[in-house]
Amino acid sequence: MNPNVPAGSTVALFIPCYTEQIFPETGMALAKLLRHFGLIPVNVPHQTCCGQPAFNTGYREQAVPLAERFLRQFELYDWIVAPSGSCVSMVKVFYGDLDLSDRGRKRWAKVKERIFEGTQFLYHQLGIREIGGSYPARVALHESCHAKRELGVDGEIKALLGSIKELDLVIPPGSDECCGFGGTFSMKFPELSREIGLDKLSAIQKSGAQIVTAVDDSCLMHLHGLARRRNIDVRTVHALRIMAKAMGL
Repeated sequence: MNPNVPAGSTVALFIPCYTEQIFPETGMALAKLLRHFGLIPVNVPHQTCCGQPAFNTGYREQAVPLAERFLRQFELYDWIVAPSGSCVSMVKVFYGDLDLSDRGRKRWAKVKERIFEGTQFLYHQLGIREIGGSYPARVALHESCHAKRELGVDGEIKALLGSIKELDLVIPPGSDECCGFGGTFSMKFPELSREIGLDKLSAIQKSGAQIVTAVDDSCLMHLHGLARRRNIDVRTVHALRIMAKAMGL
């Protein structure tokens, strides 16, 4: 364990909207992993959207109350972890572009240093280098845009997944290119979103992977929908779920 996060520390779970409503098993996997490594995950009551959908669609003013609420809810926690690079980057990076109150900006200065995407927290804050266990499958990695570009998630997830026995991790060409989801982008430009996603799925198919993984369920949801409609035999599983499953959690 990293001495910055001693055993028994409380970790606040930041559960994105789509995780809570559509992929609760991903949030559970994160909680199980944190508990396994000696921490105490806690659910922050009454947490709401971080404001990213409004922000990304151009409604920055409307995103401010959500950001202010988020910061009030989470400012008291020393460690905040989410199963999403996208939502963490909203808080850690893009809250800086909002017209926050003076108090909100002070809260943000603290929170942005304490919030982490799940695999980065395991790797850097806990010092985990090997997950252990086994997961017999060929798994393609999709490197989510915000996680890769805003948070710098790269070697961490590759090292953690690569440490799992029987897991054959492949990095398809264009693994760090957008999947086509982009939140409301997929609703405003459905045809373009579809074609970008199909290009991604084509590369994954050619890699021979049975599963595609990422640190964002939003990306995986988009790819899953396209694969199902095109009868493409590729499953989507969040990286944290793979780790928890491999460890028998």
